[in-house]
Amino acid sequence: MPKQSSVLLLILLLLLIPGCTRGVPTEEYTALEAQLAEANAELAQTKAELAETKAALDKVNDELTETEAALDEANADLVKVQTSCLEVLLSKRRSIRDYADSPLTRDEVLKLLWAGQGITGPMGERTAPSAGAFYPLRVYLVVGNVEDMAPGIYKYQPDGEKLRRVKEGDMRADLAAAAYDQRWVEEGAIDIVIAAVYEETMGRYGGKAVRYVHLEAGHAAQNICLEATALGLGLVTVGAFDDAAVADLVGLSPEENPLYIIPVGRKE
Repeated sequence: MPKQSSVLLLILLLLLIPGCTRGVPTEEYTALEAQLAEANAELAQTKAELAETKAALDKVNDELTETEAALDEANADLVKVQTSCLEVLLSKRRSIRDYADSPLTRDEVLKLLWAGQGITGPMGERTAPSAGAFYPLRVYLVVGNVEDMAPGIYKYQPDGEKLRRVKEGDMRADLAAAAYDQRWVEEGAIDIVIAAVYEETMGRYGGKAVRYVHLEAGHAAQNICLEATALGLGLVTVGAFDDAAVADLVGLSPEENPLYIIPVGRKE
């Protein structure tokens, strides 16, 4: 009820009660009665409006409850679809060593790199778990056949998803030689090289850091494998290579240790 009506009603009641004892003129008494009746009518109307508002709110609450239930059901269906998609990718993942002589796109390359070490949270969280969140992995890209990208060696910078060119020229053949002449290293459109700085994890975990870093590299490589599968690309993970030769060719710093070479290309 509006404040004015409440005040008016109170004033009328105060005037009316003592006024009867002093002999209020008939005209004034009649006017007071009319005003009181009007105030009561306003009060009744306000109560009716409040009842309507409450009914409307109850209806909205019911609709919200139904909507929430529908959203919960939709989210459950989405989880099922996502799980199904992941299971399909896992079942389709294969080591592919034969590639077509056709380029990858820059977007495809960036998606692969993001899958391995992309930032996914405000505190620098990444796509692959890391012991102590030290993230000691370093990802390099050896480009041979990518649209809108000059051949060369690039270092991936997860913050901002940038690529910094380290060397110019197609180094795939040289990298294959350092990998004991595994031809797929040369024939892939690109090679992803994963390296690690053990010291960044050793400060907390000591001798176990090596194990933790290797596990992390495996997590990152598997992410790349699944992303490649989702994109319809072929790849294979390579661990057999001359560490010193790879480090020198890629341009790794003294503290960076090569752990993986992952050639990627379009399937034949």
